[in-house]
Amino acid sequence: MSRRTIAVYAKAGKLTLRGLAHILRAAGRKIQKAHRSHQAPHGKQTVRQLMAHGEATSSIPVEAPALFDQVARKWKVDYAFYQQEPGKYLLFFKSKQADAITACMSDYSRRVLGKEKSRRIPILEQLRRAQVRVRQQPHREQERVKEAAREDR
Repeated sequence: MSRRTIAVYAKAGKLTLRGLAHILRAAGRKIQKAHRSHQAPHGKQTVRQLMAHGEATSSIPVEAPALFDQVARKWKVDYAFYQQEPGKYLLFFKSKQADAITACMSDYSRRVLGKEKSRRIPILEQLRRAQVRVRQQPHREQERVKEAAREDR
């Protein structure tokens, strides 16, 4: 840890606690903005930003970038898309993150192939099965009995 001194200059006719709080919040926002500008972006970014990291990159062809975005957020990888032609994209990623991308791609391919949905039975199929079960049950007739009317009324 290092300690730094920050000089803050404010011109005010009357410096109140509220005014001082406002000045300190503004100074904090300025420091955070400067700190963020020195850090490299993470997650989805442009190809130019990814190349600016100064690391080796690799690419893979991908067809559904929106679905890949969901999976990539889970695996916390840095990546970028480059559109070759309509519907065809190249996925660029850091070579250091090849293991994470491999796991991410296996999850992505499982979603694209629809293996996760195969466990669920579609609603229309569930309704058809329910109809068959209802038809197989014996039909019961309801007995309707009128109540005896009171004679006291």
